[in-house]
Amino acid sequence: MSLNIGSASPALALANPWSMVPSLGNLDAYISAANRLPMLTLEEEQKFARQFKVENDLEAAGKLVLSHLRLVVSVSRQYLGYGLPHGDLIQEGNVGLMKAVKRFDPDQGVRLVSYALHWIKAEIHEYILKNWRMVKVATTKAQRKLFFNLRSMKQRFKSQDAATDAGTHRDTLNPDQINAMARELKVKPEEVIEMETRMSGGDVLLDPSPSDDGEDAFGPIAYLTDSSHEPVAMIEAHQRDVLASEGIAAALDALDARSRRIVEERWLKVNDDNSGGMTLHELAAEYGVSAERIRQIEVAAMKKMKVALAEYA
Repeated sequence: MSLNIGSASPALALANPWSMVPSLGNLDAYISAANRLPMLTLEEEQKFARQFKVENDLEAAGKLVLSHLRLVVSVSRQYLGYGLPHGDLIQEGNVGLMKAVKRFDPDQGVRLVSYALHWIKAEIHEYILKNWRMVKVATTKAQRKLFFNLRSMKQRFKSQDAATDAGTHRDTLNPDQINAMARELKVKPEEVIEMETRMSGGDVLLDPSPSDDGEDAFGPIAYLTDSSHEPVAMIEAHQRDVLASEGIAAALDALDARSRRIVEERWLKVNDDNSGGMTLHELAAEYGVSAERIRQIEVAAMKKMKVALAEYA
């Protein structure tokens, strides 16, 4: 099938350019179709770019995008080593291509393929950094540079080791390689070590799924949760503190002198030796009543204090 998407002839003008795109789910067919789309000449590219820029001609923009789909496919292959779906990489690269077409200025004297390359890579880089790990491994400019160069440079060092060490293989970088990489990428050796550690570490599922026998698996979420700083827990803790200080004081004020002293001796007094206050029998001897009577006064006082605390709360 031969199509000239730069021609103005109605029969060849790609009234429906997406007819070249195969049905969803077949990535190989999509790549094959994208590679069959012809590239534009310089004159055609300039023409369509000006039509889009001046007249906002979306059909012209579509022709610019379609003619560079093969570029996205080519660039996306360079990032297959990160374990992400090829189709997703192509999709993100296409987003970058469309952003490039939107910002492309045909009067700058640069071909769209050169201008779009930056936008395609930038969009794919952003996607990889967001999805390669749940925890971000690269946030600063220097870390991003390390992230996308560490793998290839480690592979280069391994090849050198294989040639000089008679097949000896290392999974980690030695100090000389770390320093060489730091000089080449203009970063600190400590940053190289940190990025290698981040990339070599695995992800840990915070809340693991139940095991086959139906029992819940133990995961970090079990001991990482800090409920003390949850809003509800903080409010409850504050209420307990208020009741333990101001609330108790208000409840004690509601008692008569004898009941208050009994409660304080029995529940609130602590001596230097960590022993409590007076016993029932000691209080009974002081007030000239039985120990049972002291216990009854104590029970009545506690009930009265509970009512006072409920009202205070």
